Amino acid sequence: MDPAGKPSSPQKWSPRIWVGCDLFAWLRLLWDGRFQFGWRQSRLLPIGTVFATMHTFLRYAQEGLYGARIRESRINHPPVFILGHWRSGTTLLHELLVQDPRHTFPNTYQCFDPCHFLLTERLVRKYCNWILPSRRIMDNMPVGWERPQEEEFALALLGAPSPYRTIAFPNLGPLDPEALDLDGLSLQRRAAWKRTFVRFLKTVTLGDDRRLILKSPPHTCRIPTLVELFPDARFVHIVRDPYVVYASTMNLWKTLNRSQALHTPTEAGLEERVFVTFNHFHERVATTRSLVRPNRFHEIRYEDLTKDPVCELRRMYSELDLGDFERLRPNLERYLAENARYEGNRWQLSDAQRAEIRRHWGEVIQKYGYE
Repeated sequence: MDPAGKPSSPQKWSPRIWVGCDLFAWLRLLWDGRFQFGWRQSRLLPIGTVFATMHTFLRYAQEGLYGARIRESRINHPPVFILGHWRSGTTLLHELLVQDPRHTFPNTYQCFDPCHFLLTERLVRKYCNWILPSRRIMDNMPVGWERPQEEEFALALLGAPSPYRTIAFPNLGPLDPEALDLDGLSLQRRAAWKRTFVRFLKTVTLGDDRRLILKSPPHTCRIPTLVELFPDARFVHIVRDPYVVYASTMNLWKTLNRSQALHTPTEAGLEERVFVTFNHFHERVATTRSLVRPNRFHEIRYEDLTKDPVCELRRMYSELDLGDFERLRPNLERYLAENARYEGNRWQLSDAQRAEIRRHWGEVIQKYGYE
């Protein structure tokens, strides 16, 4: 199942995200993964340990210099949470909303090196752009330290429960099965997750009073906790043609597992997990969106957004009371013009695959008009 018209190509190089862990998170990850390194990946054990030790030292240095200011800082504007299953268009929506000069966001460096970015971000962004590939390996989107990123990566690297930790040892199945909804965590672990999340956001916004735009697909299942933390937060749920989502999600996990796993992935059970998780996302939204006031929850289709982004975002701003849309419009139109030639992957599915998708996701296909 390759992109239409594109032959399979050798895997592109990508840095391992796990070198951003501190020592405590690194050792916890290895313990939960039963130290099941593959032969080819075994060199990452000493490399990861050296980096984790360095990150731990710098984390304590940052705490000494900035800890009091972080604890005293406030998140003054209710965040906007972008919800949606992986490959539903959450990245595009994130990129569009952060064009508003009234908005801020966790960037790639902050999410991949969350232990000490207040100390080191300026230096790394100036001299270490060569570390990153120029494009994302799963969809050819641009990459850069300054670009918006999923804070879920930061949570995983800081040792918080996260489904993304499974990427390190995919053959073992979910390392944190309760981390998607958070409801199944013990009171102690759930409280620790909330502390880690809020502290990371406060560190990102230290000295920056703008509204946070946050995008992590697992948040789609966490509405109760997010409303508890931010009662006046806004939520935007984006949906996309499930046939495209299926093909693109399969490609996403295969690509991430091959480039980021600490052993050689077998992909056993992957398709079934994709089917089950997709349904869980939509069931979770359906059962928890009532916790959000109607004028704080907005739903959008990816196809409508790409067809007329100005119209769709204007409507979103009005319904969610995000302020004057015209403040966004100049930067939005500039971004759209600069990226007008971008082409995403196109997928070919067999009749058997399409029938299987309809069998598993028929209710969602019908609900959102994708028959």
